[in-house]
Amino acid sequence: MHSALFLIEFGAIILGLGLLGRFAGRFRFSPIPLYLLAGLAFGEGGLLPLGASEEFVAIGAEIGVILLLLMLGLEYTASDLVSNLKTQYPAGLVDFGLNALPGALAALLLGWGPVAAVVLAGVTWVSSSGVIAKVLGDLGRVGNRETPVILSVLVLEDLAMAVYLPIITALLAGVSLAAASYTLAIALGVAGLVLFVALRYGRVISRFVSSDDPEKLLLVVLGLTLLVAGIAQQLQVSAAVGAFLVGIALSGEVAEGTHTLLSPLRDLFAAVFFVFFGLHTDPASIPPVLLPALVLAVATALTKIATGYWAAKRAGVGVKGRWRAGGTLVARGEFSIVIAGLAVTAGVEPSLGPLATAYVLILVIVGPLTARYTQPIAGFFIKRRQGGGGDAGGSPSASAAARTKAEAPGRAETADAHVQP
Repeated sequence: MHSALFLIEFGAIILGLGLLGRFAGRFRFSPIPLYLLAGLAFGEGGLLPLGASEEFVAIGAEIGVILLLLMLGLEYTASDLVSNLKTQYPAGLVDFGLNALPGALAALLLGWGPVAAVVLAGVTWVSSSGVIAKVLGDLGRVGNRETPVILSVLVLEDLAMAVYLPIITALLAGVSLAAASYTLAIALGVAGLVLFVALRYGRVISRFVSSDDPEKLLLVVLGLTLLVAGIAQQLQVSAAVGAFLVGIALSGEVAEGTHTLLSPLRDLFAAVFFVFFGLHTDPASIPPVLLPALVLAVATALTKIATGYWAAKRAGVGVKGRWRAGGTLVARGEFSIVIAGLAVTAGVEPSLGPLATAYVLILVIVGPLTARYTQPIAGFFIKRRQGGGGDAGGSPSASAAARTKAEAPGRAETADAHVQP
């Protein structure tokens, strides 16, 4: 009976996700917000709470994040990663300053104390690698020039979590400085080791994994990815970072074959991840904290857009790509919930959990929309402002002359030199 109920529940979820994905595809927008709303409907306090299949959905959600980051890693080589990290580390510092401080200030203004401030700073700081990976694939932007900048920011955040999570765990548990330092050293050592292996022995790993039989290739790559991700997580490093570095280590025909084989599995389990996120959100807990969560969401959405714009501009990306980079980074997700969950378990502040959930839910729904529409909206207002400036300046011919000057600065400067006294 339990088995039959599980099949019915899980089958209904998958069928519903397929229909929602088809609906979103018809109107050309990301299905992620619909998946989240479906999770709310099936979760605690929703219209039809699940029972038998919830544990399987939780495991599927973890696999979904791992596959999303593995597939992103397959798009880039280890040398690309190191080069981007070397050039983009200032963007990581800007990202921390612009996005962690609003969370810390909000906690202090609410009177929650310094430990809660450190926790909420982490919640507002880190973007969702899982959501953003899905959005980049949905919008066909994996090969865009701004995408390496986005990935550099995400990887810097994920690697920073290898430092942040042990620190916050120690603060919440009240352990000694020595114990906290030991945990932190292990986390940093594991992250560095995995990165070193990916860089130095990537070709050896690719040869080991390579196979002409798709079945064997699928099993070896999937098994290796889950194994590395699990070991990384056990040693206080993000499972997502482990999966991403496995993807980085694979190259050539192996990477191409793996991408083809795992794409359907990635899409399936990624959808399950977003449903699972909604399942663990009680709709009744959201209204009391909705206003502060909304204010914080608006503020940090703007700071993320500013972060992405600045990072892309620094990398020499065009104006449109800068706005796309900023809009894509808005979504928060899995790390924010993990951080808030640690604080709730430790009993730091009862309202912190619902506030973080409402905040993440807002931005995980808004994030795919800002990724899609930030650049067109910014372009509209820029054009309108430029048009208004031309009208204010007088005749249409003056506006046309200004455009000609902008398009041909060399000729314009020469002309200006002739008319100046």
